[in-house]
Order: sequence, then C-alpha cells, then structure tokens
Amino acid sequence: MADEVTRETRHHRIVVIGTGFAGIGMAVRLKQAGYDDFVVLERADDVGGTWRDNTYPGCRCDVPSHLYSFSFAPNPDWSSTFSPQPEIEDYLRKVTDRFGVRRHIRFGHAVEAASWQDGQWRIRTSQGEFTAQLLLSGMGPLAEPSVPTLPGIESFEGEVFHSAQWDHDLDLSGRKVAVIGTGASAIQFVPAIQPEVEELHLFQRTPPWVLPRPDRRITEAEKAVFRRFPLVQKAVRAGIYWGRESMVLGFAKLPSIMKQAQKVAEKHLEHQVRDPLLRAKLTPDFTLGCKRVLISDDYYPAITKPNVEVVTDGVAEVTPTGIVTADGVKHEVDTIIYGTGFRVTDLPVMDMVHGRDGLSLRDAWSGGMEAHLGTAVSGFPNFFLLIGPNTGLGHSSMVFMIESQIAYILDALKTMDSEGLQRVEVRPDVQRAFVDGVRSSMRNTVWTRGGCTSWYLDSEGRNTTLWPSFTFRFRQLTRRFDPAEYRTLAM
Repeated sequence: MADEVTRETRHHRIVVIGTGFAGIGMAVRLKQAGYDDFVVLERADDVGGTWRDNTYPGCRCDVPSHLYSFSFAPNPDWSSTFSPQPEIEDYLRKVTDRFGVRRHIRFGHAVEAASWQDGQWRIRTSQGEFTAQLLLSGMGPLAEPSVPTLPGIESFEGEVFHSAQWDHDLDLSGRKVAVIGTGASAIQFVPAIQPEVEELHLFQRTPPWVLPRPDRRITEAEKAVFRRFPLVQKAVRAGIYWGRESMVLGFAKLPSIMKQAQKVAEKHLEHQVRDPLLRAKLTPDFTLGCKRVLISDDYYPAITKPNVEVVTDGVAEVTPTGIVTADGVKHEVDTIIYGTGFRVTDLPVMDMVHGRDGLSLRDAWSGGMEAHLGTAVSGFPNFFLLIGPNTGLGHSSMVFMIESQIAYILDALKTMDSEGLQRVEVRPDVQRAFVDGVRSSMRNTVWTRGGCTSWYLDSEGRNTTLWPSFTFRFRQLTRRFDPAEYRTLAM
C-alpha cells in the first residue's frame, strides 16, 4: 500500500529510483555492503519494472533465464529455457523478500523531479519530498511506451491500447484488430491473439529478421540437480554466457559473419512461409543484427493464417471505423493495438533530473545521450545511472551489465567513505574520452553498417544505446572506481 501523503521532507543518504532488475539489484547489494540508510522510490504498487508492466499474451524473455537473473540469486526452478513474464516478475518479488529490501521501498511514489540544490539531491514525488546525498536511477529504457501520433486517431470509435498497457478486460474474440508494429512485443502477442480474433491486420513498416527459438521445458530432474548441486547451474550459466559473448564477433567486430547467421533466418522464413508474395513482404533488406534480432517459432505460422493480413503501406489516417493506408485502402477495424516499443532515446528521466545550475539531462545530452561508463554524467554530482547510455546489448543479458554498474557504484560509495568525500562528479574530459572511444568502436558494427534505421539510433543517427564490445570488457572497466577521474569535494 502506498504511504500517505506527507509534507515533511525525508532525508536519506541514498535514494534509488525504480524496482526493476536495476533498482532491486542495487538495493540488495547496498544492504549486503552494510548500507541501510536508503530508500527505493517506486511509482507502482509492487516491484518488477518492465516485467511487472508488460503482461501482454505471450510475453517472455529472449535471453536464457539461467543467464537473465542475478548471479547472487540463481533460480533452479525456471520452467523453460526462455521463461515467461509471470515467472520473471515472481523471481523479482522473491529476491526482494529474500534479501529483505521490501521495507526500503516506498510504493506509490512516482518521481516527478529531482534537482541538485545546496549540495544535496532534492527529489519531489507524488507522495512528498525527499533529500539525499546520492541519487541512483534505476529507470530503464523500457519504462515508457512509445505511442505514434496517427492522424485522426482521436476520432476512432473502437478500443486503443499499447502492448505495455494491455487491456485484459477486453475480450478480443470476434474482433477486427489492427496491430501497429512488428517488433519484439508484436511477434510474441500476435501468435497468442491470432486464433481469437476474427481479423488481424498487421501494419508493418519494416520486416524484422526472425530466428528459431531454441526453447524447451526444463525437466524436474534437471531442477533437482540444480538445487542439490548449485555449481552445476553455475556451469550452465557460464556456458550460456560464453556462447552469447561469441556473438559479439558478428555484431561488433566482423559484421560479415552476420551473413552466415542471416542464412539461418532466411531458411526459417522459407520453411515457415510458403507463399512467395507474403515471403517477399517479410524479407528484410538489411543485414541481420542491424535491428534487434527476434526469435520465434510461431510468429510466421500465425501470420500465414487466413484471418491475418500483412499491410506494408503506411498509415495515412485513422477514421472512426478503421485505418486508411497510403494506397487509399480502408481497413475496417474495431481495435488498435500498438506494438511500437518504448521511448529508448527520449527517456523521461531527461526532463526529470536537473544537476548543477539547473542543467537538465536533456540539455546536457543535446549532442546525444552520453555518460562515463554509461553510469556518471558530468554536471550531475553524486548521481549515477543504471542502464545508462551505451550499456544496452544486442546479444546477452542486461542483468550482467547492471551488476557491473552496481559494483562500480558500490566502489564509489566505499571510496567516498574511505577518503572522506562528500561529493563526486565525473570530469568532462574523462567523459568525453570514454564517449569518443565508444563512438569510434561503433563505426564498423552491424548496427552502423547494416543498412537500417533502428531504435538503437537517436534522431541524429548516433547509436547511444548499445555497448559495442564484449560484456566482460565492460566489467573490467567498471571493476574499480577511480577518484582521479572525478572532481571531488571533501567533507
């Protein structure tokens, strides 16, 4: 239950924002390191982040669960290689309770603004104000849905919702549904709703490459072995990790390798879609990996069904009873579902957080999102980002990156304590050197040279989203906090 509104300003040494993998992981590690004077601010009424909010039919992870979990909290009971959303949400709840961090969470506290004033952070929430020495943001890039502005949408008389805000009260049986977008969410919920609806009009701007999903049920015998012999599960996790790391060679080092993987996707499409005209519509014109690589065994079969139409002409306007495309054809629908992803390069935190002299993150990032090690931003003292710029991945588990950042932030805290530092702020030249190195490494990646425009890129074509190397390299870089890279103020 949310705390009652209070006008009293509450002070803590550390304020963490969000209770997804980043916020919960940070909270657990703070407690384990002996820090108890902290709170976690959460807008919702339970933990889970994107895994709490995305409850659309068919939602599951694209990274094997034994890797997509905390190293300090292995779960021997995953039901399958790629676990469904309810299991991941439940996992985060159990970690929260197992490590005793729920008492630190303030539910129903939506952060409205945070500003650096008088040597501390002042955080305004829907339930009152907090002050803190340090502010740690765990607001990931998959928090705010991206909803396109369609001409005439306000006139539509049917139901409209985004996949991240699924309307479970709406019975789709017998409905004529338009799905806008063919990204990671759509290829999961389209097969789930296709048998229910009367018609499904799939509006596709650019087809994605889709690889087979190597999923299977994990047997009870395997679970028993993992429970009894944790080192076996650790070895399985390591095997998955190194297998995934090898993919970096194709994504970031030798993009020509992706041509071989692309042949697998081409065969997958050819095998599952026999109609040559439909297959042509579903064949991308860019190199595999340039956009997010999707995995599914039931997407192609679903859209070959008689009640599904793949529409490749752009949306011209929405009418009260349907959608008119650029070719003048009207598609009669009574439901519109957006599968259009999230505001990845236009994060709400950009307008929410203000550093020295009132500088907003949006203004600081006018030349593109950037942060030293994806974690610290010049002009924002005692502020650290989890899942910041250029920490995203196209091949492996974000939880690995999050844990690397958590370790770096903890080392910063320990350094502040041991050296009597009240304030740390990354030097602009250090940040510039790091960002220049990242952008230089990005030049020959498949994300830059693959021939596509993706949500990895900002409005100026800069890839401010992904990490262009091995994740173990990122861990090496974040292993130690170096105060020489920061402007510091002693107590």
